[in-house]
Amino acid sequence: MIIERPSNARGDVSLGWLQSRHTFSFGHYHDPAWMGFGPLRVINDDTVAPGGGFSPHRHANMEIISVVLQGALAHRDSTGTVGVIEAGDVQWMSAGHGIEHSEYNGTDAAPVHFLQIWIQPDRLNAQPAYAQQRFEPADRRGRWATLASPDGADGSIAIRQQATLRAAGLQTGDEVATTLDPARLYWLHVATGEVAVGERVLKAGDALGFVQEIDGLVVRGIAADSDVLFFDLPA
Repeated sequence: MIIERPSNARGDVSLGWLQSRHTFSFGHYHDPAWMGFGPLRVINDDTVAPGGGFSPHRHANMEIISVVLQGALAHRDSTGTVGVIEAGDVQWMSAGHGIEHSEYNGTDAAPVHFLQIWIQPDRLNAQPAYAQQRFEPADRRGRWATLASPDGADGSIAIRQQATLRAAGLQTGDEVATTLDPARLYWLHVATGEVAVGERVLKAGDALGFVQEIDGLVVRGIAADSDVLFFDLPA
Protein backbone atom coordinates (compact mmCIF):
# COMPACT_ATOMS: atom_id res chain seq x y z
CA MET A 1 0.00 0.00 0.00
CA ILE A 2 1.25 3.47 -0.90
CA ILE A 3 -0.02 6.39 1.20
CA GLU A 4 -0.03 9.87 -0.31
CA ARG A 5 0.54 12.97 1.80
CA PRO A 6 0.32 16.09 -0.40
CA SER A 7 2.12 19.21 0.76
CA ASN A 8 -1.01 21.37 0.62
CA ALA A 9 -2.91 18.97 2.92
CA ARG A 10 -0.47 19.43 5.81
CA GLY A 11 -1.19 21.49 8.90
CA ASP A 12 -0.46 25.19 8.42
CA VAL A 13 0.89 27.53 11.11
CA SER A 14 1.61 31.22 10.52
CA LEU A 15 2.88 33.32 13.44
CA GLY A 16 4.61 36.15 11.64
CA TRP A 17 8.12 35.12 12.64
CA LEU A 18 7.30 31.45 11.89
CA GLN A 19 5.82 29.79 8.84
CA SER A 20 5.39 26.05 9.40
CA ARG A 21 3.76 23.08 7.72
CA HIS A 22 3.12 19.94 9.79
CA THR A 23 3.09 16.53 8.11
CA PHE A 24 1.66 14.97 11.28
CA SER A 25 -0.44 16.27 14.18
CA PHE A 26 1.54 18.75 16.25
CA GLY A 27 0.66 21.55 18.66
CA HIS A 28 -2.67 23.14 17.75
CA TYR A 29 -2.88 21.12 14.53
CA HIS A 30 -4.65 17.85 15.31
CA ASP A 31 -5.82 15.29 12.78
CA PRO A 32 -6.52 11.79 14.12
CA ALA A 33 -5.76 10.38 10.66
CA TRP A 34 -2.21 11.79 10.80
CA MET A 35 -0.77 11.04 14.24
CA GLY A 36 2.49 9.68 12.85
CA PHE A 37 3.82 6.81 10.79
CA GLY A 38 5.25 3.98 12.86
CA PRO A 39 7.79 5.59 15.21
CA LEU A 40 8.04 8.65 12.93
CA ARG A 41 6.04 11.21 14.89
CA VAL A 42 6.85 14.68 13.51
CA ILE A 43 8.09 16.31 10.31
CA ASN A 44 7.74 20.06 10.70
CA ASP A 45 8.79 22.20 7.75
CA ASP A 46 9.79 25.45 9.50
CA THR A 47 10.88 28.83 8.18
CA VAL A 48 11.95 31.26 10.91
CA ALA A 49 12.41 34.96 10.17
CA PRO A 50 15.53 36.87 11.28
CA GLY A 51 15.28 37.57 14.99
CA GLY A 52 12.69 34.83 15.51
CA GLY A 53 12.91 31.52 17.28
CA PHE A 54 11.60 29.04 19.80
CA SER A 55 12.20 30.07 23.43
CA PRO A 56 13.39 27.43 25.94
CA HIS A 57 11.05 24.45 26.11
CA ARG A 58 11.28 20.90 27.37
CA HIS A 59 11.23 17.47 25.70
CA ALA A 60 11.52 13.90 26.98
CA ASN A 61 11.83 10.48 25.35
CA MET A 62 12.08 11.64 21.76
CA GLU A 63 14.80 11.52 19.10
CA ILE A 64 14.86 15.00 17.56
CA ILE A 65 16.67 15.50 14.24
CA SER A 66 17.03 18.92 12.61
CA VAL A 67 18.03 19.17 8.95
CA VAL A 68 18.85 22.72 7.82
CA LEU A 69 17.95 23.42 4.19
CA GLN A 70 18.82 27.12 4.04
CA GLY A 71 20.31 29.62 6.47
CA ALA A 72 21.57 28.98 9.99
CA LEU A 73 19.89 27.71 13.17
CA ALA A 74 21.27 28.53 16.62
CA HIS A 75 20.82 25.91 19.35
CA ARG A 76 21.25 25.95 23.11
CA ASP A 77 20.22 23.26 25.60
CA SER A 78 20.31 22.45 29.30
CA THR A 79 23.32 20.14 28.94
CA GLY A 80 25.43 23.18 28.09
CA THR A 81 25.56 22.48 24.35
CA VAL A 82 25.66 25.65 22.25
CA GLY A 83 26.06 25.70 18.49
CA VAL A 84 24.92 26.85 15.08
CA ILE A 85 23.86 24.45 12.33
CA GLU A 86 23.91 25.56 8.72
CA ALA A 87 22.63 24.21 5.40
CA GLY A 88 24.12 20.75 4.98
CA ASP A 89 24.34 20.14 8.73
CA VAL A 90 22.28 17.61 10.68
CA GLN A 91 21.68 17.89 14.42
CA TRP A 92 20.52 15.05 16.66
CA MET A 93 19.23 15.58 20.18
CA SER A 94 18.06 12.57 22.17
CA ALA A 95 15.84 14.07 24.85
CA GLY A 96 16.08 10.99 27.07
CA HIS A 97 14.72 11.51 30.58
CA GLY A 98 14.37 15.24 29.90
CA ILE A 99 16.12 18.18 28.28
CA GLU A 100 15.35 21.87 27.76
CA HIS A 101 16.48 23.66 24.62
CA SER A 102 15.91 26.73 22.47
CA GLU A 103 16.26 27.31 18.74
CA TYR A 104 16.64 30.68 17.03
CA ASN A 105 17.51 32.01 13.63
CA GLY A 106 21.31 32.09 13.71
CA THR A 107 21.62 35.20 11.54
CA ASP A 108 19.94 38.58 11.20
CA ALA A 109 20.41 38.53 7.42
CA ALA A 110 17.98 35.90 6.13
CA PRO A 111 15.34 33.37 7.18
CA VAL A 112 16.35 29.87 8.23
CA HIS A 113 14.50 26.98 6.62
CA PHE A 114 14.79 23.61 8.30
CA LEU A 115 13.00 20.34 8.92
CA GLN A 116 12.48 19.22 12.49
CA ILE A 117 11.92 15.49 12.75
CA TRP A 118 10.81 13.52 15.80
CA ILE A 119 11.24 9.77 16.06
CA GLN A 120 10.07 7.83 19.09
CA PRO A 121 13.04 6.04 20.72
CA ASP A 122 13.35 2.31 21.37
CA ARG A 123 14.21 2.92 25.03
CA LEU A 124 12.84 5.25 27.72
CA ASN A 125 14.47 7.66 30.17
CA ALA A 126 17.99 7.34 28.81
CA GLN A 127 20.65 9.96 29.42
CA PRO A 128 20.16 12.95 27.09
CA ALA A 129 22.62 13.04 24.19
CA TYR A 130 23.58 15.36 21.33
CA ALA A 131 25.50 15.23 18.06
CA GLN A 132 25.98 17.52 15.08
CA GLN A 133 27.47 16.50 11.77
CA ARG A 134 27.98 17.97 8.33
CA PHE A 135 26.97 16.06 5.20
CA GLU A 136 28.31 17.75 2.08
CA PRO A 137 25.67 18.09 -0.67
CA ALA A 138 28.19 16.85 -3.24
CA ASP A 139 28.48 13.56 -1.38
CA ARG A 140 24.80 12.75 -1.92
CA ARG A 141 24.46 14.01 -5.49
CA GLY A 142 22.68 11.19 -7.32
CA ARG A 143 23.15 8.73 -4.46
CA TRP A 144 21.75 7.91 -1.04
CA ALA A 145 23.78 9.18 1.91
CA THR A 146 23.00 7.83 5.37
CA LEU A 147 22.35 10.66 7.84
CA ALA A 148 21.18 8.66 10.87
CA SER A 149 21.06 4.97 11.75
CA PRO A 150 20.93 2.68 14.80
CA ASP A 151 24.65 1.92 14.67
CA GLY A 152 26.24 4.95 12.98
CA ALA A 153 26.61 3.06 9.68
CA ASP A 154 28.51 4.76 6.85
CA GLY A 155 29.60 7.61 9.10
CA SER A 156 26.06 8.56 10.07
CA ILE A 157 24.77 9.78 13.43
CA ALA A 158 23.79 6.87 15.71
CA ILE A 159 20.26 7.26 17.08
CA ARG A 160 18.22 5.34 19.64
CA GLN A 161 15.78 3.59 17.32
CA GLN A 162 15.97 0.83 14.72
CA ALA A 163 15.43 3.43 12.02
CA THR A 164 17.59 4.79 9.23
CA LEU A 165 17.36 8.21 7.59
CA ARG A 166 18.91 8.67 4.15
CA ALA A 167 19.05 11.67 1.86
CA ALA A 168 19.76 12.22 -1.82
CA GLY A 169 20.31 15.33 -3.90
CA LEU A 170 18.97 15.09 -7.44
CA GLN A 171 19.43 17.20 -10.52
CA THR A 172 17.17 16.78 -13.54
CA GLY A 173 17.50 13.22 -14.81
CA ASP A 174 19.32 11.85 -11.75
CA GLU A 175 17.92 8.65 -10.25
CA VAL A 176 18.30 6.84 -6.94
CA ALA A 177 16.86 3.42 -6.20
CA THR A 178 16.35 1.14 -3.21
CA THR A 179 14.64 -2.12 -2.36
CA LEU A 180 11.69 -2.37 0.01
CA ASP A 181 11.21 -5.01 2.70
CA PRO A 182 7.48 -5.69 3.32
CA ALA A 183 8.26 -6.18 7.03
CA ARG A 184 9.40 -2.53 7.29
CA LEU A 185 7.73 0.86 6.88
CA TYR A 186 9.12 3.57 4.58
CA TRP A 187 8.45 7.27 4.27
CA LEU A 188 9.72 9.44 1.38
CA HIS A 189 9.65 13.22 1.93
CA VAL A 190 10.54 15.76 -0.74
CA ALA A 191 12.41 18.57 0.99
CA THR A 192 13.09 20.76 -2.07
CA GLY A 193 12.52 20.65 -5.80
CA GLU A 194 10.45 18.15 -7.75
CA VAL A 195 10.83 14.41 -8.32
CA ALA A 196 8.98 11.52 -9.90
CA VAL A 197 8.19 8.13 -8.38
CA GLY A 198 6.73 6.04 -11.16
CA GLU A 199 3.84 8.07 -12.57
CA ARG A 200 3.59 10.23 -9.44
CA VAL A 201 5.11 13.72 -9.53
CA LEU A 202 6.06 15.02 -6.09
CA LYS A 203 6.90 18.62 -5.25
CA ALA A 204 8.52 20.12 -2.16
CA GLY A 205 6.60 19.05 0.94
CA ASP A 206 4.89 16.09 -0.72
CA ALA A 207 5.44 12.64 0.78
CA LEU A 208 4.68 8.97 0.23
CA GLY A 209 4.38 6.20 2.81
CA PHE A 210 5.01 2.56 1.93
CA VAL A 211 3.36 -0.26 3.89
CA GLN A 212 3.97 -3.94 3.07
CA GLU A 213 5.44 -2.99 -0.30
CA ILE A 214 7.79 -5.41 -2.03
CA ASP A 215 8.64 -3.56 -5.24
CA GLY A 216 11.81 -1.56 -5.67
CA LEU A 217 11.64 2.21 -5.38
CA VAL A 218 13.14 4.56 -7.97
CA VAL A 219 13.16 8.33 -7.42
CA ARG A 220 13.97 10.52 -10.44
CA GLY A 221 14.82 14.20 -10.33
CA ILE A 222 12.69 16.31 -12.64
CA ALA A 223 13.81 19.73 -11.37
CA ALA A 224 17.21 21.11 -10.47
CA ASP A 225 18.37 21.02 -6.85
CA SER A 226 15.85 18.49 -5.56
CA ASP A 227 16.45 16.97 -2.13
CA VAL A 228 14.63 13.94 -0.76
CA LEU A 229 14.65 12.23 2.64
CA PHE A 230 13.93 8.52 2.98
CA PHE A 231 13.00 6.93 6.31
CA ASP A 232 13.41 3.17 6.84
CA LEU A 233 11.33 2.37 9.93
CA PRO A 234 10.37 -0.63 12.08
CA ALA A 235 6.77 -1.74 11.71
